Amino acid sequence: MLKEDLANKSPLRVLNPETGNELDHRMGLVMARAGIGKTAILVQIAMDNMLRGKKVLHVSIGGGLEKGKAWYDDIYGYMVGDQKADNMVEFEDELMRNRMIMTFKESSFSRPKLEERLNDLIYQNIFRPDCVIIDDFNFISADRDALEDVKELAEAMNVQVWFSAVLHRGDSRVSAEGIPAPCHEMGDMFHTVIQLQPQKEGILLNFIKDDTGAVKTGKSMQLDPSTMMVKAS
Repeated sequence: MLKEDLANKSPLRVLNPETGNELDHRMGLVMARAGIGKTAILVQIAMDNMLRGKKVLHVSIGGGLEKGKAWYDDIYGYMVGDQKADNMVEFEDELMRNRMIMTFKESSFSRPKLEERLNDLIYQNIFRPDCVIIDDFNFISADRDALEDVKELAEAMNVQVWFSAVLHRGDSRVSAEGIPAPCHEMGDMFHTVIQLQPQKEGILLNFIKDDTGAVKTGKSMQLDPSTMMVKAS
């Protein structure tokens, strides 16, 4: 079937090996300079979950709903390519039902507000996520307590949470384990940290940290800059 075929070919399946351990409530982080491909990676992580029947809540901070949907449409199009099936429309509809996009203004995002909206969805039996994507969380203005709040929520709800963070050229601070600013003092909060690094031949996905056992620290993968799709290694 198309679903199983796409799921098996997903390069980011490495983050969720079929070992019986779903790595629930892990915290992951994708870091890069602006415009390098953070959202594309987060969407591909989300799509890998969706293909396995998991439900994903994509929280876009400071972004619009239509822009978020466009990312999923584009990534889906690249994943499917020229494959043909009689039920392509039904398949896409079924897949996207595993995803919900939620937007926040930057000034209004907080753990209590996210928890309130999540509880509304769950209690009304509308949507219960297995994975939460938080795109464009402001690590410069947010303090450690704010991140600990989200981590506590993830553990209480037993969900994975993936963040993105923007790197700035003028900030050379880096932690002892290699995690760059603005997250250099928060590395212990994350199980997995991925940095996107532009190279002549493409964009390198460097796994700076992974203490889940899913990926070896120092492993790298390639991102095709023309499609923003992760290449199979």
